[in-house]
Amino acid sequence: MTAAADPAPEAPPHTAWPIPDPVSVCRVRVADDTEIAVRQHGNADAPLRLVLSHGNGLAIDLYYPFWSLLAAEFELFVFDLRNHGWNRLGLRQHHNIPTLVRDHDLVLEAIDRRYSAKPCVGVFHSLSTVIAMLSETQRYAGLVLFDPPLCKPPATEAEFDESVARTAAMSRRRQERFRTEKEFADFLTCVPGFRRVLPGVPQLMARTVLRQTGGDLPYELRCPREFEAQITEYLRSFAPLLDLEGRAFPMKVIGADPTLPSTYLPSYDLLQVMAVDYDFVVDGTHLFQLEKPMECVRMLRDFLDKIGLLQIGQSAPDANPESGAAS
Repeated sequence: MTAAADPAPEAPPHTAWPIPDPVSVCRVRVADDTEIAVRQHGNADAPLRLVLSHGNGLAIDLYYPFWSLLAAEFELFVFDLRNHGWNRLGLRQHHNIPTLVRDHDLVLEAIDRRYSAKPCVGVFHSLSTVIAMLSETQRYAGLVLFDPPLCKPPATEAEFDESVARTAAMSRRRQERFRTEKEFADFLTCVPGFRRVLPGVPQLMARTVLRQTGGDLPYELRCPREFEAQITEYLRSFAPLLDLEGRAFPMKVIGADPTLPSTYLPSYDLLQVMAVDYDFVVDGTHLFQLEKPMECVRMLRDFLDKIGLLQIGQSAPDANPESGAAS
């Protein structure tokens, strides 16, 4: 692995994770009378652009402990998948992977059209990695895929099917409504998958994946559990279409620690791992961007340095970048 030219920035010394207002917001009209709210953060004058999105049932603002560390060096565009995060809730019949792929392509087109084209790297986690891999866009100069949710070695197809069915069933049983954000955050502290996250992340998740409605349980999941389960079931059908080879641009796959439970490698065919730049985060689970964000940034910058894009970013003129941490 090539060493980065500079060390990764330090993590913010606070635990509240206040998310700054975007530099600008671009509302992209996609199919089915739906809009995707794309937010510009970071250094708008930087010559290298990163586009980021999130995993199933989550929101890109939840990943702020990770992408805040990139704000001084790069222009950032963050967006939520439809029916997640900032976006309004639409019809479940339109919540499927082909529609998400079309949304992704329209988002990239809109960014280039409104903000002008520049070298762009996609930085995605879990479900959004699948969307990026299924897209045929050639707008990227590179892709960084964090823990694509495909196949755990040495799993067979039958075991993968069982895993999909189990995960979807768990989503459908998930509690959807809460009295307060604190109730939800306290609940997360008891969930095994959140045992390693940084302080303040459960509270950040409560702020980013819940919306306030009304009634005795006024806080509900922005992405309903049935929507999340439906996408999980779609993954089984689309996994055979994913190809880690044959891309016109470089690709980096960063996985969770394969020695830990519930960890996924990037493909059915483990031989494909040899065809891509693959690494994993030691002691990191599927949410390692919320556990070890500095390590994730270091790996991302190593990759950009290796393919010659980090030097482009370092040639940027002095600017007044958005601060990634609260003062």
